[in-house]
Amino acid sequence: MGRVALLGCVICRRLGHGNAPAQLHHTIDGDDYSVVPLCPEHHDPMRTGSGFHGMGTDKFCRLFKVPRLHELGLLAWTLEDLARAL
Repeated sequence: MGRVALLGCVICRRLGHGNAPAQLHHTIDGDDYSVVPLCPEHHDPMRTGSGFHGMGTDKFCRLFKVPRLHELGLLAWTLEDLARAL
């Protein structure tokens, strides 16, 4: 989980914003092996509307063109980035 967090936000990276500090988002699998790094704005744990939890899966994934329009697409991006980092 530590290595995943150090990758920085998976969305910011794809938008060209560099390595934004990240919180870990657990995907629907809910285990510690299925986490995605998202900055506070893109994670939105307080559900203010600006990120994953505020927008909901469908709207968030459409907006950021996540593969398969599903949070597992975020996990696929994360695994790709992790493989490049190792």
